[in-house]
Amino acid sequence: MHDTVWFEIQGLPAVSIASSEFAEAAEVQRKALGMDGARYVLVDHPIQDATDDEMRGKANAVLEQVIEALTV
Repeated sequence: MHDTVWFEIQGLPAVSIASSEFAEAAEVQRKALGMDGARYVLVDHPIQDATDDEMRGKANAVLEQVIEALTV
């Protein structure tokens, strides 16, 4: 979330991507950083042990959400 906020401050659209297990943490961080509008997308948890193919699937599953977050 820190990087997303930094890029947004620079005027560059950004979106954080986090595991669904960290949804609450993403909310708390963006508010604590003073950027309630910072965007994030959640991928299915877990990701730590996911294979490359599983990660591609998780990425493909949220691709439209990422594009939408960057173009709103």
